Amino acid sequence: MDLAEAVYRVSEGFPKQEAFGLTSQLHRAAVSIPSNIAEGKERDSSREFLRFLSIAMGSLAELETQLLSSSRLGYVAGVDNQALIPLLDEMGKMLRGFKKCLEQQQGV
Repeated sequence: MDLAEAVYRVSEGFPKQEAFGLTSQLHRAAVSIPSNIAEGKERDSSREFLRFLSIAMGSLAELETQLLSSSRLGYVAGVDNQALIPLLDEMGKMLRGFKKCLEQQQGV
């Protein structure tokens, strides 16, 4: 949730012509991460939860790519980028660790 909030705050300064483009994609990817974790948690099996964690990891990769594009286009200031990169890294570590733990419990 912290990452999604940070993305929304950073994208407030994006050009208006990006409202239905890059800004929208960033928002969807950022919200998709915690949404898929929550949905997977409420599923009936660990196997389904693992699938939703994989989807969340895909959304994280999308978000990272979109933020890099935003930075290259000059939409994200260096200070904002420096604040977001550790959040992306932390989220990636948490998702990989959580996924590994569930896989070990399942014997996958």
